Amino acid sequence: MKVYSGREELKNEIKKTYSKFIAEFDDIPEDMRDIRAEGVDRTPAENLSYQVGWTTLLLKWEQDERNNLEVKTPSEQFRWNQLGQLYQWFTDTYKGLSLHELKEMLEANIQKIYEMIDSMTDEELFLPHKRRWADDATKSAVWEVYKFIHINTIAPFGTFRTKIRKWKKLML
Repeated sequence: MKVYSGREELKNEIKKTYSKFIAEFDDIPEDMRDIRAEGVDRTPAENLSYQVGWTTLLLKWEQDERNNLEVKTPSEQFRWNQLGQLYQWFTDTYKGLSLHELKEMLEANIQKIYEMIDSMTDEELFLPHKRRWADDATKSAVWEVYKFIHINTIAPFGTFRTKIRKWKKLML
């Protein structure tokens, strides 16, 4: 996993990968948001729902910790061995929303993630054992907060951009 020299590099990488990812949805007609393409595991709406879901959880973990609440990762309803069910929950939760609405929600979450990054000290962001939720989310590995940010933004933006491009090639 990439190591960042500081918060600005992390935020710049999010901006770069997010911009490319979200632009892929600009030419997808709304009436095709739920159409599945052969060999692509998510529809455009499911793709965005997944990202909205994970970024919402990331923000909730941090907010709950700041409010001195017990943080359940990945969520109160699901354990790490139930990720398939969690993904389905994301799809079900956001299924009535348009691509435009999903994009707006994701944009709002990304802005909040920038604010979260800026509100943390360098130690909280880049050193281990600075957030209970980060420690509790992994049983054997030690993960700093920035790694959770990376795997819930930068990494899937790149991977899912490839998937949505494949979907567009087959469907548009």
